[in-house]
Amino acid sequence: METQRTADAHPTDPATNVRSGKPRKATAVIAAASVLAAGAIGVGAWSNAANADASPDPHEATMQALVDAGYPGVLASVTDSEGRTSNLALGQGDIATGEAPPLDGEVRIGSNTKMFVSTIVLQLADEGQVALDEPIDTYLPGLITGDGVDGTKISVRQLLQHTAGLPEYADKIAADAFGAQETYISPRAMLDIAFERPAAFAPGERWGYSNTNYLVLGLMIEAVTKRALATQIDERIVAPLGLEHTYLPAPGERQLRGEHPRGYHAETAGDLRDISELDPAFGWAAGALVSTPSELNTFMRALLDGRLLSEAALAEMQTTVPAGDELTPGAAYGLGLQRYPLSCGGVAWGHGGDIPGTQTRNAIGPDGTAVTIAVTALPWAVVSPDDNERLLAQYRMVIDALDETLCGQ
Repeated sequence: METQRTADAHPTDPATNVRSGKPRKATAVIAAASVLAAGAIGVGAWSNAANADASPDPHEATMQALVDAGYPGVLASVTDSEGRTSNLALGQGDIATGEAPPLDGEVRIGSNTKMFVSTIVLQLADEGQVALDEPIDTYLPGLITGDGVDGTKISVRQLLQHTAGLPEYADKIAADAFGAQETYISPRAMLDIAFERPAAFAPGERWGYSNTNYLVLGLMIEAVTKRALATQIDERIVAPLGLEHTYLPAPGERQLRGEHPRGYHAETAGDLRDISELDPAFGWAAGALVSTPSELNTFMRALLDGRLLSEAALAEMQTTVPAGDELTPGAAYGLGLQRYPLSCGGVAWGHGGDIPGTQTRNAIGPDGTAVTIAVTALPWAVVSPDDNERLLAQYRMVIDALDETLCGQ
């Protein structure tokens, strides 16, 4: 059952963590907007797939707070330990018309793409096609080279875990999000851009998030399998799990295929522009995937319960290093998977993603409950990127909503 709700909105004044003037210190994890006009109406819907006569969603107040804070629309999905799913949509799916966001609509999931890519790499390891501690030069001979960059000294594991020291590419390519909106760029060209910079640090020296790591892993998957990355995602993950709205857009594909909310970005905070139609080529293996909140939950549950990987491979994925993050103190990073401490005790596993027009935060709690929250703008499109304290608070509120929802289970 779906019911429509109307309430007064209460406005307030990172592909891939691409940014438009965003302070670098506010982005430890990729990955991924408007101030509502006074008097605007927030329209929402909820559904409980397990019980058509259910009471209003218990998480509605948590998600409504995100709308009240200035995010145009919020889509959320909660899948409990028994596999029962509740979907929620609040705010505006289109600020021009006031139309409600669609329940469980398609969104760009940014750096959650990395979980899919790491899963494929670990499947290849299970199959004996890739060795995690083998140098990347074994699979991409002569390709990973630059100032302080030597592919013979960087392991596949270090790429997966962001300890390889590769320089970032995404901030240069998508510094102007609207300029990149209609621009296709090949993975190979992005790699060249990355290697215009020196290495960030020596391999294994420390943890440092770089989208370039997953650009390289995408190229490795294609080299090893001799198949396109999109094909590997479809055949190894999407089809086995029966996902109908999860895909890597084809080259030049700018429109989302299914029902979706509009995504918003801004050159000046609060001055919203529709960026729903976007060529996500700059994200590729680091952040271009599309999915829905419930399908992302389905994927995470399958990943953590062993349907996609062997027990040994999953153990490798969950072997972490500290990932210092002022947004989530105590966070640690495995192989394409992040561990978050929960306020109620225990830890959750997930990732999250930022891309112009959408921010997603998602994880699975100790009891197997999976939660995905997507808001239809990035924080620095809602508040000034020059106000770091306020920007961090805008980021934290989505993370806090994830924590609150998981702990409420």
